[in-house]
Amino acid sequence: MSEPVKLQNRLQAEFAEAPRRSTRARSAEDAPVSLDVEADIVVPRPEPESHATIRSVIAGVGLLSAALVLATGMVTGFYIAAIALGLSGIAGAVFLYRTRRPAAAETDHDQSWERSETSQILSAIHDVLGDIVVMRALDGRILRANAVLSDLTGLTDIEGKTCEAIGLSFRSQAIAHRYDVDVNGPAGKRIYSWHDVTVRDPASGDLVVHSIARDVTEERRAEGERERARQRAEEASAAKSRLLATVSHEIRTPLSGILGMSHLIGQTRLTAEQKNYLAGIRQSGHALVQLVDDLLDFSTIEAGRFQLRPSEEPVRPMLESVVEMLSHRAHDKGIEIGSFVSPDVPGLLTYDAARLRQVLYNVVGNAVKFTHTGGVSLETTLEHGAVVIRVTDTGPGMNAEEQARIFEEFEQTGSAAQRSGGTGLGLAISARILNEASGALTLESTPGKGSTFTIRMPVDAKKMPGVSRKGVLKGSLVFLFAPAGPASKALVRTIDALGGTCHLASSIDEAFDLLQGLAGRNAALTDIIVDNRLAGAFRRELADLNVIKDSRARRIYLVNPEERTGRAIGNGEGYDSWLIRPLRERSLVEVLRGRMKGIEVRDAINDNRPILKDLPLEADPTPAPMTGARILLAEDDPVNAMLVRSVLERAGHQVRHVPDYPALVSALAGATDAGPFAADLIVTDLGMPGGDGKEMIARIVQRDYGNARLPVIVLTADSRAGLAEELLAVGAEAVLAKPADPMRLIAEIARLSRSVTV
Repeated sequence: MSEPVKLQNRLQAEFAEAPRRSTRARSAEDAPVSLDVEADIVVPRPEPESHATIRSVIAGVGLLSAALVLATGMVTGFYIAAIALGLSGIAGAVFLYRTRRPAAAETDHDQSWERSETSQILSAIHDVLGDIVVMRALDGRILRANAVLSDLTGLTDIEGKTCEAIGLSFRSQAIAHRYDVDVNGPAGKRIYSWHDVTVRDPASGDLVVHSIARDVTEERRAEGERERARQRAEEASAAKSRLLATVSHEIRTPLSGILGMSHLIGQTRLTAEQKNYLAGIRQSGHALVQLVDDLLDFSTIEAGRFQLRPSEEPVRPMLESVVEMLSHRAHDKGIEIGSFVSPDVPGLLTYDAARLRQVLYNVVGNAVKFTHTGGVSLETTLEHGAVVIRVTDTGPGMNAEEQARIFEEFEQTGSAAQRSGGTGLGLAISARILNEASGALTLESTPGKGSTFTIRMPVDAKKMPGVSRKGVLKGSLVFLFAPAGPASKALVRTIDALGGTCHLASSIDEAFDLLQGLAGRNAALTDIIVDNRLAGAFRRELADLNVIKDSRARRIYLVNPEERTGRAIGNGEGYDSWLIRPLRERSLVEVLRGRMKGIEVRDAINDNRPILKDLPLEADPTPAPMTGARILLAEDDPVNAMLVRSVLERAGHQVRHVPDYPALVSALAGATDAGPFAADLIVTDLGMPGGDGKEMIARIVQRDYGNARLPVIVLTADSRAGLAEELLAVGAEAVLAKPADPMRLIAEIARLSRSVTV
């Protein structure tokens, strides 16, 4: 028996007992009071105790007074009057004592009328709003309903029927006693939000269910449209991710061949010119790899699967490599680019270097693109546990409207020619990468004065005990003759920050005044740096001054990367050494401390070679044999197969190649085109014809093909998030992304070969 039914039985028992108690009370009081108001039985409320006491006192005083009047009249001889007055007083006292106040019944009547009026007002409001109001018994029978339900269903006689019988269909919601109800009627299907409340009927004492329902058809339709739109967006996003994964796979496969073959060429004897061309090929290949990574980053960020991979890396070489690579663009436009790193920035930081390089490349590249006069300067500091890089340009600046949308996808500012030079994704991706790293990319800009982008990325700084950069150039007094601009400003700040002193002159007059002041103070210059753009003026106007001629200071020639040549600078032109603009801090320190001289002892390409991302370490041209492992190589692309095979054979391994999964299964059984081959490990591509890569790897690990225990290294161009973890979970020992780093591949094979031997 359910709880509502048990409660109903108790209420019925109580109401059955109530009339018997009421009958006994009326017979005791001899004055029954009953008031029928709209079929509701109103039982008089018990009189307050204070009122009954006052009435009893008044009745007693009346009886006492009547007795006193009667006694006095009898004594004085007024018998008839005394008897009449005494009986009247006694009758009044008895009536006062026995009679209840009629005001109680009147009050109950008023309250019942107010309740009825309130109910009618609420019913009228619900009718105007089009709400359904229903009262039902516990068994579902409709006891009463307003006209709205009849109008919706087209039925006139609905009392005594259930909601299901008149065509109402209920759907439960998350909240108890709330439903969505479909009402089918002449006007079509409508959806109502239905709410049930169980109460006691004051007339019968039975439990009844009061229900109120409001039309939410349009709201539910809008919710359905939003849900369908969300599903379509998710399907489109999934399709985009699949497209990007497929495109990246198809691009990475030939890239693996390009970079791998360039690696093999680099191990042969090459001339300096050939090495230069090869460096350009490798640089372009890695730039294309980064472009693919950018597209994949955008996809993974959109899907919420973006991950950072922090590691301990130096920050200065990363900054300098980005600046050097973009310096060619700047110099082609006739502008400068310079970078200053505060000495407070430690040598090693724990951060995601690849992501910060990507952000920096996008931000600095944009600054160079939109700047036509002046230049771009970078300032790097460490503030509150974050590396902060401020990129300031002297470009056209942006107004408030342009600043508000600059970090949105596919948004660009500037002229039509400038907008056509990009996709509008760089800053959007950069801002979201920094946001994922709990950092920020912010902008301050003034139209006509330029812009400053501030990159902030949290890092873990590693303290280097006993190492301070603030005094490495202590005692250096440098005279710099160069045009004013970001490059010369960064050079002056760097020398001063490292403990030296640098005086800048940008014209002949400034140089005269500065040199005369130094001579007057008997200051001995240690270094004279001359920018190639002012070298002619220095030779004509300043070189013969006594302060210069008699000085024992080193003369340093400052050139652009595009202007350096293979000829020695120094003997014929009077310079002892040279520097390339923009400067590497290490090169500057080595030259100013006399440890590095001219071009004749440095390779112009390898000194300041621009790099977009860390290149694989060069292998020894004649590598020593490692473990001599027998490797079964499964690769369907012939170029990549030749590349991997060449790398492994040069490392001293025996390699047998198969082109697809069926051939791999045959090889595991000892049958190959070249005869039996007992492999020590397997190196396999993931996306080969003839089977599902993940399933094949799992079966190899489980020895389903009768093979011995074989470690599996997977090479894949599929960069989907979580794929590497899935492959490792099914038994792969290592997963390398294409284009695979040859040294890393060889290291993994050496590790696995040792484990198999042990």
